[in-house]
Amino acid sequence: MHLGTAFQLVDDVLDYSGDAAHTGKNLGDDLKQGKPTLPLIHVLQRGSAEQAALVRSAIEGGGRENFGAVLEAIRATGALEYVRNMAKDEVRLAREAISALSNSSYRDSLLELSAFAVERDY
Repeated sequence: MHLGTAFQLVDDVLDYSGDAAHTGKNLGDDLKQGKPTLPLIHVLQRGSAEQAALVRSAIEGGGRENFGAVLEAIRATGALEYVRNMAKDEVRLAREAISALSNSSYRDSLLELSAFAVERDY
C-alpha cells in the first residue's frame, strides 16, 4: 500500500514538473480533468487566499486556461517538494514492511522498486 501511494504521489509531482516528451503525458492533465491532487490541495491549505481561489476555480472548471498561474502557485508554496517528501515517507514505510520478508530475489526486487518509485522522472 505504501509503495503504491509513493508511486502515485510522484506521479502527481510529475504532472506539474515532468517533461511531456519524457513522461508521455502533458503537464497539467490532472488539472484539466479537475482532479484535486496533493500539490493542489497543498496550495489550497498553504497558499494565499488568491492562490487558493485560483486553484479552486481551476479544479472546479477543469481545463488549463490558468495553468501558468496555477503552476506558479504550486511552486511558490513549495507543493512539489512537500509531495516528494510525503512520497519519501511512504517509501520508508514500504521498505520497513518489505524488510520483514525473508531474503529472496522477490524481496530484493520490491526494495529496488521502492527506490525507483521516488527517483523516477517518468
